[in-house]
Amino acid sequence: MSLYLWIKAFHVVMVTSWFAGLFYLPRIFVNLAMVDADPEASPRERERLLLMATKLYRFMGPLMALAIILGLILWLAYGVGFGSLWMPVKFIVVLALVAYHIWCGRLLKKFAAGPGERGHVWFRWFNEVPVIGLLIAVVLVIVKPF
Repeated sequence: MSLYLWIKAFHVVMVTSWFAGLFYLPRIFVNLAMVDADPEASPRERERLLLMATKLYRFMGPLMALAIILGLILWLAYGVGFGSLWMPVKFIVVLALVAYHIWCGRLLKKFAAGPGERGHVWFRWFNEVPVIGLLIAVVLVIVKPF
């Protein structure tokens, strides 16, 4: 078996794992916002959600880094996407998703400091961003529209 296929397989696994976190962390934010808005909610419930979010965020960072490193290896060492317009566009999508990841970390710090400023409805919409990013990235890689 070729090394290229191993790198590609692990890249897909790392991207999938990172996206699992990108999908779930904002969902925890929805629950945190709901707890913050509920005067009858237990402080223990908030602490548990914060612990879950913190552990998930710490786990997501290395997955993101490995996904990016493996993607760069595919691009630079094997020429995947060279000469095609879809690759620079995908690179922009990945940069936007990295920014989203960092934004999630900042939101988590705000939740840790006290009740959030935004309501659960805002976080429900915020939760859709990685879905759009994944859709665009997959179409670019599979369909190669340009």
